[in-house]
Amino acid sequence: MSSRKKAPKKNRKTPLYAFGKVVAQPFVYPFIPYRVKGRENVPKDTNFIICSNHLGISDPLRLASIEKRQIYFLSKAELFQNKPLAWLLHALGCIPVQRGRGDLGAIDHAGEVLHRGDIMGIFIEGTRSRTGELGQPKAGAVMLAHQHNIPILPVCITPVGSKRPKLFHRAIVSYGELIQPQELGIHEGKAVEYRNASRMVMGRIAKMRERDLKELSA
Repeated sequence: MSSRKKAPKKNRKTPLYAFGKVVAQPFVYPFIPYRVKGRENVPKDTNFIICSNHLGISDPLRLASIEKRQIYFLSKAELFQNKPLAWLLHALGCIPVQRGRGDLGAIDHAGEVLHRGDIMGIFIEGTRSRTGELGQPKAGAVMLAHQHNIPILPVCITPVGSKRPKLFHRAIVSYGELIQPQELGIHEGKAVEYRNASRMVMGRIAKMRERDLKELSA
């Protein structure tokens, strides 16, 4: 009989991520200011999948600044083709994913992150929106939530005064209510179930966006 392995430490940070939270974060807010809504919906003592819309390269910085624990983001594999940038992304805990190819290796890696009790960050559209509008949702987040019985935290980033986030321009970061895996309606793991579940999550994000835009135009 093999010896029992010691469980990994929950909510650990990579050294560079921890350094950035202490040293760099105070300088982030003036460049990418934000206002948080629904912070009470963010779990404090359990892991989850942050599922957000994606408008600009500053989105991960905003989400990481708000969450005290480390977020392990899925990032497009093309970013890792540059060696210095690849080193930086790996040091920050980012996981490369081949978009549109059903990257099972990335899904397995993300599952390991969730299994040890850490937080995954996934941009549900798989890429940045060029128009500021919500794009078509991908199934990666709901697939992970179903396979690992992990809730999804829907998040909407809404820029103030522009379609996409800009330096020194404020954005609203809204957190919705947790979506439990049982709410996703996935029973047999069929493609149609994943598509419907992804649309449901995107629907929650769309409602927050509509609310925030209405508030900004009032």
